[in-house]
Amino acid sequence: MCLGIPGEVVEVSTDHRDLATVDVSGVRRRINIGLLEEPPRPGDWVLIHVGFAMSTIDEQEARSALDFLVSIGEAYEEELTALRESRIE
Repeated sequence: MCLGIPGEVVEVSTDHRDLATVDVSGVRRRINIGLLEEPPRPGDWVLIHVGFAMSTIDEQEARSALDFLVSIGEAYEEELTALRESRIE
């Protein structure tokens, strides 16, 4: 299963304008933010799909989505495992 998952931006790369580091339920990973109209800032929330930020979302929406994803259990754990094992450099 491949889900869109919310992540909080913790850092925007100064070396690569299209990359940012996000935190998703304790997993930190670099993602591509090049599809967003405006670059996010640390503390912003984005919806991530296959390593790309698809949109910026507000914190309440992000937390509601995370609560739902945690409630589905195994599928979300599989997404976190895939996220943990992937890399964008």
